[in-house]
Amino acid sequence: MERALKPSENEPPCKTRISGEHVDFTVKGEAGGGAKLLQDVNFKINENMFTGLIGPNGSGKTTLLKTVYRIYKPSRGAVYLDGDNVHSLKPRLAAQKMAVLAQEQRVVFDFPVIEIVLMSRHAQKNFFETDGRGGLAVCEEALRQFGLYEMRERSFLSLSGGEKQRALLAAAFAQGTGIIILDEPANHLDIGQQLLIMDMIKKRPRTTVFASIHDLNLAARYCDRIIAIKSGRIIASGIPEEILTVNLIRELFQVEARIEREVETGCLHIRYIRGIGGVHSANG
Repeated sequence: MERALKPSENEPPCKTRISGEHVDFTVKGEAGGGAKLLQDVNFKINENMFTGLIGPNGSGKTTLLKTVYRIYKPSRGAVYLDGDNVHSLKPRLAAQKMAVLAQEQRVVFDFPVIEIVLMSRHAQKNFFETDGRGGLAVCEEALRQFGLYEMRERSFLSLSGGEKQRALLAAAFAQGTGIIILDEPANHLDIGQQLLIMDMIKKRPRTTVFASIHDLNLAARYCDRIIAIKSGRIIASGIPEEILTVNLIRELFQVEARIEREVETGCLHIRYIRGIGGVHSANG
């Protein structure tokens, strides 16, 4: 059951970096008509906060993120970056403000890892300007943070799935933006790497993060705010304690769960008891 969204009483006033107003997105069908993947979506992403996007497979998480980083143009409504319609921005200006790690990143040509990370710096330079030692140092430090410095001269395509994911995260950090958009950032990572990467994302200073997250316990541990989406509609938004409830988890995922609080961290922890429903219909 959908519910009206109300501002959380526990949220302090903050500057909004990204917002969506009445966003629809429809994919046209071969025989006319089409499937509406997003329906009247309204949301705000506040400055210097980690906002997670949760929902079942096919709920519209990736579709929504793609409207933010300009892959999809809304059929109705608009997405704004610092008050400007994202589709009115020149690509270079958008890249200076916002780094993106997409779920289906494909690197076709084989380059050394350091070159992949250096490519992320292009938006910060003038057309004829080289990045110089300063930019190289930024990229090397990003690789060092993600445990890949010793692999900087290795072929990117020779890396494992988890190593590639860390290299692309390093590139997003090296891009030097105040906003990072992440689609399943812990994808392909083992448990230890998931915690390490999420710690680094959370602790990065003066950074606004908007990320789709599959693991609800990671969302509970790291997110300042959570947005829940189902069938292309946002059904709830607030702090983790407001969103990660037994009723909402049942509504989103057709799963019975128990919510506890970890003694060591103070974070919520979700225990899954049993599934209670059928397969979700795909919706983008």
